[in-house]
Amino acid sequence: MTIPRTIPIALHTLDQMMPMHLVLDAAARISHAGPTIEKVFGGPLVGRSAFSLFELRRPRVVRSMDDVRAMGDAKVYLRLKDGSGTTMVGAVSVLSGGNQVLMNLSFGYSVVDAVARYKLAGSDFAPTDLTVEMLYLMEAKTAAMEATTQLAHRLHDEKAEAQVEAMTDGLTGLHNRRAFDIQLDRQIARGGEFSLMHIDLDFFKAVNDTQGHAAGDAVLREVARVLQEETRDTDMVARVGGDEFVIMFNRLSDADMLNSIATRIIAQLERPIPFDGKACRISASIGIARSVDYDTVSAAQMTADADEALYMSKNKGRACATLFQTPSQPSTALGRGD
Repeated sequence: MTIPRTIPIALHTLDQMMPMHLVLDAAARISHAGPTIEKVFGGPLVGRSAFSLFELRRPRVVRSMDDVRAMGDAKVYLRLKDGSGTTMVGAVSVLSGGNQVLMNLSFGYSVVDAVARYKLAGSDFAPTDLTVEMLYLMEAKTAAMEATTQLAHRLHDEKAEAQVEAMTDGLTGLHNRRAFDIQLDRQIARGGEFSLMHIDLDFFKAVNDTQGHAAGDAVLREVARVLQEETRDTDMVARVGGDEFVIMFNRLSDADMLNSIATRIIAQLERPIPFDGKACRISASIGIARSVDYDTVSAAQMTADADEALYMSKNKGRACATLFQTPSQPSTALGRGD
C-alpha cells in the first residue's frame, strides 16, 4: 500500500528521514512502517493493528482511530507490548483527508536500554537524530568514569602499598621501628596490660664478619620466623635495629609466662642456622618491661627500661632474660646465663 498523493514524499525518503515512523489507516492498521520500528518488533508490521503493538499511556482517552483523528497534531506516550516494558514517545499527525495518521516514534529517555535490547546501531536512526551523538557522549562518559575509577583504585592500592612498605622491614617482613612506635602509643592510649620484650642477638657481628652479610641476612630472617612462631596474632613483632627486635605482648604481664616465652626463644635461637653449607651460631639476650609496674605508663620510659634490662642480661653473660622492675624492687633474672 502506498501513501496517497496528498503526501508528496516518497516512502523510501520517509524511511530514511523517519526510520521509526508508522502510517495507520482508518482502522488503526499499519499500512507502512519504517525499517527501524520493524527491526524493534522483529519483522514486517504492515496489516497489524497498532493497538496490538502499543499500550497508550497518555492520553488515556484514546481507544480508537476516531479518538486519534480527533486529537489532530499531538504527542502520545506509549509502552511496547513485547514484554520489555520499553516506553516510547510518538508525534502524531493526521494526514490530508483524515483517513490516515502518520506517527513518528522515539525511545526518549529509554534509548540507552533500547539500543542494547534491540541491538540498534547508528544507521538505524535518522541522519539528523541526536541520539547517536548522545550515545557516543554517554559511551565516552562511561569510559572516562571507568578510567577514573580504575585510576582511583590504583592510586588507593599504591597508597596502601606505600603505607605498608613504610611500616615494614624490607628484609624480614616484620614491622619496623616506625610501626612499633605508633603501635606502642596506641597501646598506651587504649590502656590495658601489656609487656615489651627487647631482644638483641649475641655473636651476630661474628657471623657477619666471618661468613658475610648474606649469612647475616639469612640469620635475621630465621630469627624473624622464630619470633613470629612464638607469638600470637594479637602480639606485635618488630625489627627496630640491625640485630635488635621488640615484641609487644598484648594483655600479657604474667612473669612466669613471659619467662617461659623468653626461654623458648633463647633455646630456639641457639640452634645452629645452616647457610651455604656452614652453621651460623648465635644466641639472644632479652630485657622485659611490663606496663603493670608503672603508675603512669610512658612509651619512652618503658622502652628505656626494657633496654636497660636487656643490657643487664648482656652483663650477666648473655643468653638470658631480665625482667625490669621499679628501683625499689631489683630487676629479676628470668633466664639462664652462659
